[in-house]
Amino acid sequence: MVALTDSMVGDHPARPCLVLSNNADAGGLAKAAARGIPTAVVDHTPFKGDRPAFEAELTAVLETAGTELICLAGFMRILTSGFVGRWQGRMLNIHPSLLPKFRGLHTHARALEAGESEHGCTVHEVTPELDDGPIRGQARLQITDGDTPDSLAARVLALEHQLYPAVLRHVTENRSGIVEIG
Repeated sequence: MVALTDSMVGDHPARPCLVLSNNADAGGLAKAAARGIPTAVVDHTPFKGDRPAFEAELTAVLETAGTELICLAGFMRILTSGFVGRWQGRMLNIHPSLLPKFRGLHTHARALEAGESEHGCTVHEVTPELDDGPIRGQARLQITDGDTPDSLAARVLALEHQLYPAVLRHVTENRSGIVEIG
């Protein structure tokens, strides 16, 4: 989130209008507030068992803020097809693997267990299928003999901070194609 918001300066065509979380303790909220970016929290726990109601509240907050494009970053809730459909083509997510490989969790350990020689991250458009949607960018790195899930996670995170802002600019400038790093 910080890399994204910090990239939206100067001639960048996008500006952050809101940082929204479902967790009041999310560190990104304080970082956004320190940058003068409006923040909001929509706690999912009162909506237990009623994801459409939770997502209706998310939508209301996003629309009130004038949101045109959603960039998910660490939002660990699976969204329904109704919510995704409302924002179709205007919602991006970053995932710590070279999709379509290793959808879901524990991607770094799974890449190591599979004996992969390279790993990385992907920015994709969000669709109703988990970690599946048009790929807008990928960043790659070589897996080394000494890599552990933690060391690989740290190296991939550094790539995420480069890739996501580059893809955001690419998308908001209405450019086609895939951004590639590494």
